[in-house]
Amino acid sequence: MLTSANKIVTKQVTATNVRFNQDVLYILLSDGREVGLPLNKFTWLNWLANATPEQRANWSIEPGGYAVYWEDLDDGIEVIHILAGEP
Repeated sequence: MLTSANKIVTKQVTATNVRFNQDVLYILLSDGREVGLPLNKFTWLNWLANATPEQRANWSIEPGGYAVYWEDLDDGIEVIHILAGEP
């Protein structure tokens, strides 16, 4: 008898867009969800909370969408951390 292992395919959720509304960071995800992070509620986001509007606006999505990066601030956030709500 031949048997084969079931293959479980998981698709990684990726970042597709970023926006700010005052001091809330919103990340749009590839599965249609939008996650909002109030910058003053997460100490690990102090670097972004203290950034100027110009610095906040200069973001890019890393290849593959696994993270958002702010070049002017030399820092970023991985999607896995966004979903977990922790650094």
